[in-house]
Amino acid sequence: MSVLHMELGANSYDITVERGALQRAGELFKLDRKVLIVTDDGVPFKYSDKIASFCKEPYVVTLPQGEQNKCMATYMKLLEKMVEKKFTRGDCVVAVGGGVMGDLAGFVAASYMRGVDFYNVPTTLLSQIDSSIGGKVAVDFAGYKNLVGAFYQPKAVLIDPDVLNTLSSRQFGCGMAEAVKMFATFNAEMFCEVEENYDEKIDKIIIEALKIKKAVVEEDEKEKGLRKVLNFGHTVGHAIESIEESNDYPLFHGECVGLGMLCMSSPDIVKRLRHILHRMDIPTSWRGYEKELKAAMLHDKKAGGDTITVIIVDKIGTFREEKMTVDEIVARCREVLSLS
Repeated sequence: MSVLHMELGANSYDITVERGALQRAGELFKLDRKVLIVTDDGVPFKYSDKIASFCKEPYVVTLPQGEQNKCMATYMKLLEKMVEKKFTRGDCVVAVGGGVMGDLAGFVAASYMRGVDFYNVPTTLLSQIDSSIGGKVAVDFAGYKNLVGAFYQPKAVLIDPDVLNTLSSRQFGCGMAEAVKMFATFNAEMFCEVEENYDEKIDKIIIEALKIKKAVVEEDEKEKGLRKVLNFGHTVGHAIESIEESNDYPLFHGECVGLGMLCMSSPDIVKRLRHILHRMDIPTSWRGYEKELKAAMLHDKKAGGDTITVIIVDKIGTFREEKMTVDEIVARCREVLSLS
C-alpha cells in the first residue's frame, strides 16, 4: 500500500494506492450519512455497489457513458436528486468512474449548498494518475470542455489498480498517454522505463505520476504558474477533442493529448513519442479543418488576448513555456496534423 498526502493546508487529503483498496472504502471514507454515488453504465456495477454497501443511506445514480453527460443538464439532474432526497451540508458525494464522472460529481459537490464533502474512486488509468487529484472540477458548456467549473479538493481519493483489469486496451492506452505527458516534462528516468516496457510496471507508473502531479498542485493549487505545465499536449489536444465530439466515433481524451504532445515537442522527442504512442495504439496523425481548429483553440482557457501559453518539450524531463499566436501553433502542428 502507498499513501500519498496532498498538503494543501485546510484542504489536505490522502491518496491511497492499494490493490484491493475498494474493499476498504468504509475505512477510508466517512460514509455514515446520505451519500450520492455518481457512476456510469461503462463502469462495472460491482464497484458502485461495493461503495454503497458501506453507506448509511446510499443513492446511486448511473448515467450513460460518455463526455456528452458532462453537461449542465446532467449537473442540474444530480442537484435535483440531492434536493429530492433532502441532502444537507453534512452529507457527501462519491464519484465512481473515469474523469467525466469525477469532474461532474466534483462540481456538484462543490456547488450544492456552497460545498459538501467529495470523495473520488477513479476506475480508469487516466483518472487514477491525473484527474482524480488536484481539485479541478467542471462541466462542458457551449461546445467547449470544462468551461464552467471550480477548484474543489476531494476529502480523500481511493485508487485500486485491480479495477483496471476490466478496462479496455484503448482506455488503458489513453491513461498511459497522460503518464507519458508527466514523465516527458518531469521525470526522464520514468520516461525511459515506459519506452522500454510498461506492462509490468503499472503500479509504479501510477505512483510516480501521482507524485509529480501532487508536487505541482502543492506548489500551485489554482494554476497560476507551475501547474500550467500539466497542460503539455492539452492546448491542441483539447481543441481536437472539442471538434471530435460531434463525430460518430470520436477520439478519446488521451488520444487527443498524444497528438497535442507531438505538436509541441522537438523533432527528436517526436520520434520517441511516436514510438511509444504506436505501441499503445494511439493515433499519431489527424485530419481536420484549420478554421475549426483555430476557433477551438481561441476558446482555450489558457488564451490571453491574441496569444496562448503553451508548454514545449525540447529535452525529456524538462519543459519551457512560450506564448504563441494561434497561427504560430498551427504552423507547429503541420508535421502532425493534415489541415485543409
